[in-house]
Amino acid sequence: MGSLTGGDPSLLRRINSAAVLRALRDGEPSCSLTDLARETGLSRPTVEGVVEGLAEAGLVAETGVSGSGGRAGRPARRFRFRAEAGLLLGIELGPRRVAAVLADLAGHRLGGGVREVSTRATADERLAGARAVAAELLAGREDAAPLRAVGVGSPGIVGLDGTVTLCTALPGWTGLDLGGRLRAAFGCPVQVENDANAAVLAERWVGAAAGADDVVMVLAGLSPGAGSLIGGRLHRGHGGAAGEIGALHLLGRQATPERLLSTSGEPLDPLDEMAVARVIAEAREGDRRAGAAVGRFVARLVHDVAALVLALDPELVVIGGWAVGLDEVVEPVRRELERYCLRTPRVVASALGDTAVATGALRLALDQVERELYAVGGVSSR
Repeated sequence: MGSLTGGDPSLLRRINSAAVLRALRDGEPSCSLTDLARETGLSRPTVEGVVEGLAEAGLVAETGVSGSGGRAGRPARRFRFRAEAGLLLGIELGPRRVAAVLADLAGHRLGGGVREVSTRATADERLAGARAVAAELLAGREDAAPLRAVGVGSPGIVGLDGTVTLCTALPGWTGLDLGGRLRAAFGCPVQVENDANAAVLAERWVGAAAGADDVVMVLAGLSPGAGSLIGGRLHRGHGGAAGEIGALHLLGRQATPERLLSTSGEPLDPLDEMAVARVIAEAREGDRRAGAAVGRFVARLVHDVAALVLALDPELVVIGGWAVGLDEVVEPVRRELERYCLRTPRVVASALGDTAVATGALRLALDQVERELYAVGGVSSR
């Protein structure tokens, strides 16, 4: 951050403001000035001035008085962070649906919505669906709190600027300036990430990977994808393509999803989620050929996951996507990984199911707001 000698009052105010705001947001439901001074190490008069400024900005509210403020007969004023001062939105853009989660500035969920879309929908139609779901959620709010940030989870390889550099799952998606389009639509910062990357962030935040630092999250589907955390940080790779394990069949193997999931000996056509759902349903009903097809697909998934496990040596593998709905998937994956890997990680099913991507997108929006709230000059205080 550099030396503060010479005095920069505006910088010092921002540092103090970030410290007090963090204490209010992450601490007890309400705090006195004395509490805040003790927590931040700042003087009581400094804390009082900072709190007044935060109150004027709408981020802090006084909750009343209680007990003693440290002086005989004088009650302590108490303050809280105004989580209701803004709204956050997490959006999943998938092949068959658009899902969204609405939350306050503390990340507390306020509502959610889903809209079905056609797998053949154009980019404009899919984005219109996202705007419609968001409008429905925001229209149900009695307050007029502004939308402060939006996070988005999308299939494909996503650049840091929110542009989709490659995507075969959604028509018209490759080359789409997804971040720019949604920033124009919502009028606030928008963070875009690959769907599997968003899902692993969600599982570590409020799901099966809570407390784990080295994690592989697999979204099992027609083209499996994986998100990875290394040392608690998302690993995107140089160009954002890390974890695209669905492309491994391009390395000369004939075990494509069309053949693996076939129950007739001919490649499954059309290959879409509805066709896969039928095969899964037949397998659950005891159909032998469907059961064998699902078994082949799970075995292929294990090979793909094993490649990541050997490269990254995670402590935990989380299985999500449609595989969560299959009976006894986790144990076969664990058993097969024991055959291929030098050290077998823990393997668990997703705790968030089909909400993982939208929840991870919400985490992206929350991270964006935290960077803004705790920013000191051009550098985040995080």
